[in-house]
Amino acid sequence: MSTSSRYTIGIDLGTTHTVLAYLDTSRFPEDEPPPTPSLFPIPQVVQPGLVEARPLLPSFLYLAGDTDFPGGALDLPWDSGRTYVVGELARQHGAQVPMRLVSSAKSWLCHDGIDRTAPVLPHGLAGEAASDIPRVSPVEASARYLCHLRDAWNAGMAQGDADARLEQQEVFLTVPASFDAVARELTLRAAQIAGLQRVTLLEEPQAAFYAWLGTHGKDWRTSLRVGDIVLVCDIGGGTTDFSLIAIGEHQGSLSLERIAVGDHILLGGDNMDLALAMGLAKRLEREGHKLEPWQRRALLHSCRQAKETLLSGDGSISAAPVVVLGRGSRVIGGSLKTDLLRSDVEKFLLDGFFPIVGKDARPLQGRRAGLQEIGLPFASDPGITRHLAKFVGDHKLPSAVLFNGGVMKSSSLRQRIEQVITGWQDRAPLSPLADADLDRAVALGAAYYGVARRGRGIRIRGGTARSYYIGVEATMPAVPGMEPELHALCVASRGMEEGSSAEVAGKEFALRIGEPVVFRFLSSSTRRGDTVGELLPEISADSGMVELAPVEATLPASGKETGSGLVPVHVQCHLSEVGVLELFCVSRDGKQRWRLEYNVRERPVGVPGQPEPSSLPESLDELAELPHRPPSSRG
Repeated sequence: MSTSSRYTIGIDLGTTHTVLAYLDTSRFPEDEPPPTPSLFPIPQVVQPGLVEARPLLPSFLYLAGDTDFPGGALDLPWDSGRTYVVGELARQHGAQVPMRLVSSAKSWLCHDGIDRTAPVLPHGLAGEAASDIPRVSPVEASARYLCHLRDAWNAGMAQGDADARLEQQEVFLTVPASFDAVARELTLRAAQIAGLQRVTLLEEPQAAFYAWLGTHGKDWRTSLRVGDIVLVCDIGGGTTDFSLIAIGEHQGSLSLERIAVGDHILLGGDNMDLALAMGLAKRLEREGHKLEPWQRRALLHSCRQAKETLLSGDGSISAAPVVVLGRGSRVIGGSLKTDLLRSDVEKFLLDGFFPIVGKDARPLQGRRAGLQEIGLPFASDPGITRHLAKFVGDHKLPSAVLFNGGVMKSSSLRQRIEQVITGWQDRAPLSPLADADLDRAVALGAAYYGVARRGRGIRIRGGTARSYYIGVEATMPAVPGMEPELHALCVASRGMEEGSSAEVAGKEFALRIGEPVVFRFLSSSTRRGDTVGELLPEISADSGMVELAPVEATLPASGKETGSGLVPVHVQCHLSEVGVLELFCVSRDGKQRWRLEYNVRERPVGVPGQPEPSSLPESLDELAELPHRPPSSRG
């Protein structure tokens, strides 16, 4: 297999839709800028027995029952006898039979409160009626979407050419910038299940910006100038993602650098669908209709379809029908019907999710109940503009904005965000960067990024958006009632580039081996100037650091040493191309080497006989998304 594949593939594995874009690198000269990537029309079952190619594959999986469809109704050109369906028919039919519908798999994939490899979807099934419904894990659901893409591509594009098969191509699979390391690794695992081995993860906001670059060629330099800060505001079906990209100058040319990434906010179109469904449920109840639990779930999916119809058009559609099957023998005749008005949707979303707030606003922290149902850990405050105020308050005010995500199709919602941000600053109004294809930009940008990596276009310098630290226990005499002080050793500075390494030079530390120990970690997205190897003696609540979940491990002795004790070591670190932080503790003589890395499959422990045991969270972003608390002085 050649180093560079013929195609660069961009895949947006979205909460609501999955999209595939590609560039055929054999069709354009090396001395010319790459053309705009093409979308791959994805064949899918749109009605029982009818297959059509569509630009978007709805990210829905329907697990059919024995009597749901006649034989052969779910067959595809490359497969027959399936008992499940992916895409348009899954979304349509699942809206009426929600107990068999898997949706929002991507949101479940980043839920650290569950076993994401366990069959937990469809969520909320209970009772004897649900006992015969199969379940899948978020990983398996994601893998089925990717398998569908693989088979569709191989049937339509490869057509017997082994070198053109999707498995042989460089695939750039996008994830939210705030995805933790477990979610990133499980996304890679889903790709591996689908047979995709040459996969690189790319942050979705960056992919959206690459799409904008790709459509403007060299003309993008006329829209942006040195000193500009671009906010990429990506609000999709499951998450809200903020990133800042700075326009700088390098060797006389404009350069791009991603300087900040927001926290993981599980807030998006799913929340809006739920809010709309709750409002319509109250309307139906006032009209005398009592909804069963399964009807409420069907109402939710029907509201999603109606909202997308209203917001994705040109504004000419003023209302969309919402239909829920009735109970009893008159299922069709007894259906419940109502309308969702465009004006009501926009007003409700503006007031509820995009309120006008000041620049000092912060997400509301209301008192929560002691017990709650197990489900997705949605953000407690639905006010997206308050989350945005916190993000830019922690970093910088933008001078331009690039919108992405299906929610941002509504011009009213885009204008509201522009209005709010403009009100926070004294300078010129915010400049929107236009021409983004909100449904397809991420996949198109990911494909363009593939050729940019080959030197055929400008790249966004990113590195880590946070600095990371390991706690080092201070040496001090025992004092009654006092615990040892904890210092912070910077092991990855903010802006550290992927593929780079660093060493804590001139400093030795004592590594405790042969007994259980705790490694403590901190991060900061606001501190600037801390360098690798810097030992910060004071950690306080106002230091700008957040303490992350600790990791317990037992590091085994290696070589001729046995038992427990302290080994003098120096620390090396490496940031891989996909953002994995690897730390190494190397003995003074260089003969012993402990690799500190987190294993997401099992609790990290030292393994006898292995010179590089696992003991540290695998990725920078995973550290940032683990449950956190204010820094303390405990060692």
